[in-house]
Amino acid sequence: MSHQDLLIKKFKELKKNKKCGFISFITAGDPDFNTSYKILERLPNNGVDIIELGMPFSDPMADGPTIQKANDRAIKNKINLKKTFELVKKFRKKNTDTPIILMGYYNPIHKFGINNFIKELKKNKVNGVIVVDLPPEEDNELCLPVIKNKIHFIKLATPTTNKERFKKIIKNSSGFIYYISITGITGANYKTNTKVKQEITNLKKLTKLPIAVGFGIKSKNDVNKLSKHADAVVVGSSIIKKIEDAQKKKYNKIKLIDYVLNYIKNLSSAL
Repeated sequence: MSHQDLLIKKFKELKKNKKCGFISFITAGDPDFNTSYKILERLPNNGVDIIELGMPFSDPMADGPTIQKANDRAIKNKINLKKTFELVKKFRKKNTDTPIILMGYYNPIHKFGINNFIKELKKNKVNGVIVVDLPPEEDNELCLPVIKNKIHFIKLATPTTNKERFKKIIKNSSGFIYYISITGITGANYKTNTKVKQEITNLKKLTKLPIAVGFGIKSKNDVNKLSKHADAVVVGSSIIKKIEDAQKKKYNKIKLIDYVLNYIKNLSSAL
């Protein structure tokens, strides 16, 4: 099975069971390597179908303060791309069924070296990549080499993406389309966009790829509502906020992990 197949298989399975997928986002190494791993390894048992793992970066400009702080915590603990791959490697020793997507910015990948990056993706059975700041005009840079190596390159679309632009985006896109439900930074409230349902319907006319909707999903009700239209929902900032809250409350590691996972389990139960 190629690394691409696992993700395709997951979406087929969800469709067959008439279920919307639950995608969770956490930042690699937040708040530290071991705690991050313990959260990661238990995600599938708490209702997560697909995992997005953030590659820590010092300047994540599309992200709101919550994810920026998560990046800072990870970097403070010396988490870089090499350590992120170590995290995936550890996870893969126990779990080969859950698709893992690495998400982040181009700068750390460029520094790491494109060839090294692709080699590590393959070696650690990563199924896809989302690079927030690479437009389709730059597809030759990373997108095409990644796809050539049978790993998905997942593209983003927003409410401001017009039809022509969207056609350009999906040209070299695979896995699924990550639809950002709002204009703004991560962690804002998706309810500010009342046309999400219509926008998803419009996108589905233009692509056969599954549509995952993210940004601003904070409650069971949000998850439930969006699940009626999307193929998957993505929750990130509000999960990471729980890590931040647990630290503020001075929870010990075990309590922090349970606190975060209970929240995820509660959200995913809405599906």
